[in-house]
Amino acid sequence: MEKISVTKEELEAYVERVWPEVLADIATLVSIDSVEDLNAAAPGAPWGPGPKAALDATLNIAERLGMEPHDCDGYIGYADLPGDSQKQVAVIGHVDIVPVGVGWDTDPFTMVRKDGYLLGRGTLDDKGPLVLALWAAHFFAERGQKMPYTIRCIVGANEETGLGDVDYYNEHFEQPAFLFTPDAEFPVCCGEKGGFSATFTSEPVAGGTIVELDGGTAGNAIPALATAVIRASVADLPAADNIDIEDAGDGLVKLTAHGIGGHASLPEGTRNAIGMLVDYLWDNGLYSPDQAPFMELERLIMGSTDGSTLDIAATDDVFEPLTCIGGTVRTQDGSFVQTIDSRFPKSITGEEIEARVRPLGERYGCKLTVDLMLPPFYVDPSSPEIQTLIQTYNDHTGKNEKPFTIGGGTYAREFKNAASFGPEERGVPTPDWVGPMHGANEGVSEQLLRDSMAIYIDAIARLMNLDLD
Repeated sequence: MEKISVTKEELEAYVERVWPEVLADIATLVSIDSVEDLNAAAPGAPWGPGPKAALDATLNIAERLGMEPHDCDGYIGYADLPGDSQKQVAVIGHVDIVPVGVGWDTDPFTMVRKDGYLLGRGTLDDKGPLVLALWAAHFFAERGQKMPYTIRCIVGANEETGLGDVDYYNEHFEQPAFLFTPDAEFPVCCGEKGGFSATFTSEPVAGGTIVELDGGTAGNAIPALATAVIRASVADLPAADNIDIEDAGDGLVKLTAHGIGGHASLPEGTRNAIGMLVDYLWDNGLYSPDQAPFMELERLIMGSTDGSTLDIAATDDVFEPLTCIGGTVRTQDGSFVQTIDSRFPKSITGEEIEARVRPLGERYGCKLTVDLMLPPFYVDPSSPEIQTLIQTYNDHTGKNEKPFTIGGGTYAREFKNAASFGPEERGVPTPDWVGPMHGANEGVSEQLLRDSMAIYIDAIARLMNLDLD
């Protein structure tokens, strides 16, 4: 079998030549509001019109780039560059997004180029990286060289909320021989923490001193904004940093807390707006006696990000310590509803977490509903596929990095032989006006994307030389 290889000169020339078109394709996808909307779901669009529109646009790009596109009833899609074998080296990304939330300085659905960065919802998670994968495949289509394995780019449309897209895929198609997803960090992630998300619902105590609570946009994001409507007088309330106090009429006051949002798996450097609001209400006695139990539970949920205040803290020799955050709070049918999102190592199970937090909720008059429970995912970092990815990364960067594990959940865990592979770089500072994935002003370094596309092309070439089962 002829060895597949690419040179540094080829990669640099290709990236430079096609980059304007890459940017145009990213801008096309960013312009689509592809938040899940099950209320508007329809045949062929099971996740709603936004994800379907983004899926269609991505498959159109793939077809333009010389691949064979396939729409799988709107659940998911894929595009192939056929090789000598039907076995596939695959890349999977997603076109659905989390709600944009508040705090943006630019239109989240317009890709903005500013001082070497791209801003817009999905530029980093995950529309931008998915476009890189399509153009990486196009490199080989343009070359005209038949590859040993088929290159398949899988286009997910339900990653942020339920992973129903890959459930559909795995029910209908054989899994790739190897797959990576550009939806995390470099160098290469070979393991992901388990995931536990749940909802606490209080007794019907809303309407007392606290009339309404509302905060957060998604359970898997740390909220940057939270509001409370309370029975009080503005004149009687003390000022507090990053909390707006305004008269809402009829003896009501609206409190608005401004925090620092981010991904649920990466709480460091964030500030939970719900927690800020809870602290203000508690410290100033702004709750009715029957609301006190829920407020006490809120203080425990918001009191730590390592789960220690909920008695679920855990760590092990493979993963970073457990994280747990409160993602959203709502007022529904007279009750307060609070979600939690935990990412846990292999030293604890989702069942153990449930066994600890369920009675805790009951102690404070709240019912628990488990929304998601996923075990940790781990692939042997010494496998040829993982070593190929890490060596490619190190060769391009001059570093000597090792595979690592993460707290976030990606598509990799849904496949038997897979990893997440970039494009973020750990520990690289960004300007204050560039936000994280799932946050306001989501952005990514343009140079990082250019470098990542070259790495992805080279990695695919090297994977083609492996004996894949």
